[in-house]
Amino acid sequence: MELSTVELLRGLVAIDSVSRNGNAQLVDFVEAFLRPLGPVVERLTYVDDGVQKTNLVARFGGEPVGSGNAGLALVGHTDTVPFDPAWSDALRLAERDGKLYGRGACDTKAFIACALSVARRVEVSKLRTPLWLIFTADEEIGCLGAKKLVERGVPRPLLAIVGEPTSLTPIRANKGYCLGEVTVRGREGHSAYPGRGASAITGAAYFLAELEKLAVRLRQASDDEFSPPFTTLNVGVIQGGKAKNIIPGECSFTLEWRPTPGEPHSVVLDEVQAIAARLGRAHPRLAFEARLLRFDEASSTPRDAELVRFLEAQSGNRSSTVAFGTEAPQLTALGATAVVFGPGDIRTAHQTGEFVPIAELERCEQILAAAVERFCFSR
Repeated sequence: MELSTVELLRGLVAIDSVSRNGNAQLVDFVEAFLRPLGPVVERLTYVDDGVQKTNLVARFGGEPVGSGNAGLALVGHTDTVPFDPAWSDALRLAERDGKLYGRGACDTKAFIACALSVARRVEVSKLRTPLWLIFTADEEIGCLGAKKLVERGVPRPLLAIVGEPTSLTPIRANKGYCLGEVTVRGREGHSAYPGRGASAITGAAYFLAELEKLAVRLRQASDDEFSPPFTTLNVGVIQGGKAKNIIPGECSFTLEWRPTPGEPHSVVLDEVQAIAARLGRAHPRLAFEARLLRFDEASSTPRDAELVRFLEAQSGNRSSTVAFGTEAPQLTALGATAVVFGPGDIRTAHQTGEFVPIAELERCEQILAAAVERFCFSR
């Protein structure tokens, strides 16, 4: 009996693929579904913090001609964010009022289910260019799986539809994602004698005040394609001190910034390191250090690109941009024209009660089938 797209989604949601646990069981499920369809399937494994993770790449159709890019890729990430243990039905797909609820139902197992359903109908012998299915690990913790593909340099699709919950709106550009850590070191001492020590927390406060000024300056470089239309800063975590009566000897905080396309990460990083140097001179009893932890490029595809125009026509939605990160930059690095697209609303993802509308699931499958027909059979 052939599984429907909803039944495929039910099987995917039933598998706990929270990033920290690995995705082997879900990859096994997908591979077992794909193998009888005749693609070349490759599992690309790596170890992350002692846990084995797997990217799965399936190619329908012959090898790309020469060394250039060819064909269309449907790309989805297999991992999910954690869920609240109180959500007892997180791994049991539930239907209510035309919506399908479950962890990953929206982000992005619905897209994967659609891609699998489309692949099932492909007549491999008639393909003019390859169809790729690329299912990655660890998107939720830094697009690590997609970055492993970039390191490897393959596959090399010409076009890529990157699955994310966009409410079936083609997303032609997304901001980058950068993460840094600032550490302030002072001198511990008894809080009754503040002059004998140097408070690292006070030093961090000096730094935070300078970051507020930097945030204001960054607003001057506006990119109206985005909302907000400038590079944003956020200090999300701060920690320091040992006890209420000890002058804190160390304080650190994370600094996140999301650059617009075309703006190098060094713009903010250089500013932050300049703040560290300036404060170090002004407060010689304190030491300030700023280092980069993560850098993900922004991504931008021209609004008149064929894939953008095709998805606009099929969905009836004008293309747009998003401020959050996606795997589009990695597909772009592999040489593909990438557009982010999929069923569900990002605002319902990452929360208890995540869902995807059934109507969007069905429409997404139809649009992906039309894309395969257009770009893999009609070329």
